[in-house]
This record gives sequence, C-alpha cells and structure tokens, in this order.
Amino acid sequence: MNLLILGGTIFLGRYLVEAALARGHQVTLFNRGQHSPELYPGVEKLRGDRDGGLAALRGRRWDAVVDTSGYLPRVVRASAELLADAVGHYTFISSISVYPHFRVMGQDESAPVGTLDDPTVEEVTGESYGPLKALCEQAAEQALPGRTLIVRPGLIVGPHDYSDRFTYWVRRVAQGGELLAPSHPGWRTQIIDVRDLAEWTLRMVERQQAGVYNATGPDYVLTFGDILDTCRMVSDSDARFTWVSEEFLVENGVTPWVELPLWIPQSDPDMLGFSDVSCAKAIAAGLAFRDLAATVRGTLGWDAARADTTEPPARTLQPRAGLAPAREAELLRAWHSRT
Repeated sequence: MNLLILGGTIFLGRYLVEAALARGHQVTLFNRGQHSPELYPGVEKLRGDRDGGLAALRGRRWDAVVDTSGYLPRVVRASAELLADAVGHYTFISSISVYPHFRVMGQDESAPVGTLDDPTVEEVTGESYGPLKALCEQAAEQALPGRTLIVRPGLIVGPHDYSDRFTYWVRRVAQGGELLAPSHPGWRTQIIDVRDLAEWTLRMVERQQAGVYNATGPDYVLTFGDILDTCRMVSDSDARFTWVSEEFLVENGVTPWVELPLWIPQSDPDMLGFSDVSCAKAIAAGLAFRDLAATVRGTLGWDAARADTTEPPARTLQPRAGLAPAREAELLRAWHSRT
C-alpha cells in the first residue's frame, strides 16, 4: 500500500509510520518539518503547511491517507477536497471529546456530537476543541463520502506522550514515597496504548474500512488503583498511595485532568460516563490491547531517556501535567491535618 500521512513525527503519527513500514508499506509524510525532521531518513517527506500550503500534494496519488493533525474544519476540508481524487480512502483521527457530555454510561458512536454557536470559530479552547473536531469529521466525510474512517480515541498513552498526563503517574510512582492519589482506588478510567491504536488503525486502513469508531480501552474494567499498582510493580518502587477524597480536592482548587491527570470529579453529572465509553464496535473490528505492564514499562523507559532527546518538552523542563512536588506536599499535609 502507498500511504500518505499528514503529520507523522509526533506520538501517534510516528507509530503509524513505524507500523506501516514494518508491514511493508510505502510511506510519504506531509508536514512542516518542525518536529523531529531527522526521523525516518528513508521515507519520502513533502514539506508544506496545511493552512494554505498544500502545493506539494498536487499531482500525486496514494492508496490512502491518514490525517493525524487536523483541528480546524476549514483546514481539513482543504486537504480532503484536494485529495478526494488522489486517494481511495481517508482516515481522520478525531477524539471522544466530540461528545458534548457523558451523562450516559456506555455511550457509543450513535450519541450526538457537540456544536458551536458560531461554526466559523477557529480558536481551539477546551470548549471548542470537541465541536471543532466534529466539524472536521463532517468535512472529511463530505469530501470523500463512504470512503472515510473516523477514529475517536480517548486518552492515548505510552512512549513519546508529550502531554505528560499518563507519564506523570508512571514517573511519580517510580520516584517512591508518599503519593497523593485522587478519590479511591476503585474508580474507573480508560486509556489506550498509542502502539495498539496505531496498529489497529493501520489494519482498518488496509481493509479500506469506513465509518465512525470509538477507540479507547482496555476491553475490561480498568481502575486507577490498577494503574498505580502496576506502575509500582514495574518500577519496583516503595510508593505509598494516600487516597484523598474528591471533596477535599475540589475544596483545595485542584485542577482535574491537569494537576491530577486522568481524574474527573464524579460529582459532575455531565462526566459520569466519561470513563465508560463503549468501544465494542472497534473491538469487534479487531482492536486489541497489550498488557498494562507493557505500557507502563515502555513509558518508563522512554521517560528515563527523555532528557537526551529533542522531544517537546524535554524531561528537564516543567511537565505539562501533574502536581508540582511542593503542591503535592502541601496538599498531603492539609489532608493529614484534617483526618
């Protein structure tokens, strides 16, 4: 297969490239060359800007394209329309954030997506990100009707995750000592290893599969206690988990998903089913999941070597997510003083 990837050097994109090369496909990357341009020296690289700089794509043909870097519907529409007669199949990587709420447990692909009062808005914020992704999905499908695969991942984790959301917990547990953990060990969460997502997406592309698929995991109930226990086992640390109530965290202004990644207060009725999104359709289509320990081990090894790379942000810089050590210590002192 002759495959075009829009992006291809950051996180999911790089694992799509690796999976495609491992399966013997010919790969072309289209990007601005601003992130890790030294990757894949044997792969064809076309340079351009998705916002008005698509000239390098004209006059070429590929079997399929995977769009890993679309956030604005106008930009996605431009690439999809340009490629409509140049590819047989278009995959758009979207997000479960397209859903405006998660009031229902087990929400599937039939749920309505979010909308914007002004669909021409192009500022990507926490409020606009999901509806903009939904408009991007529609733009791709309109340009290639019946030939578009929409993948809606949840939290993607694993090596090269520059968001630091899952990496924070892997690193913090490995450091050992008393660790502030949110809520209780039995609360549910959902994650997907980037390598599992990439390999499944590529298999779907090979089959020219169209339609919309939620893609998170795993295929069993995963608790936050499972994640922390696995991190402790893999790193062989002496970490001790102090489970702090949701009420205390809210009272002390702890920011969900940012200061405590993966944590979403269950007191918010709109988020009750956030960690119970149905991926039955993707699982029936072959989505499979590696052992959690393998994900933790891969993340831990990558993070340990991260200071020697040019990946954003370097490990020596302030992490993008997680509690700062002083903030964690302050919260633990306050918790113990009242309990």
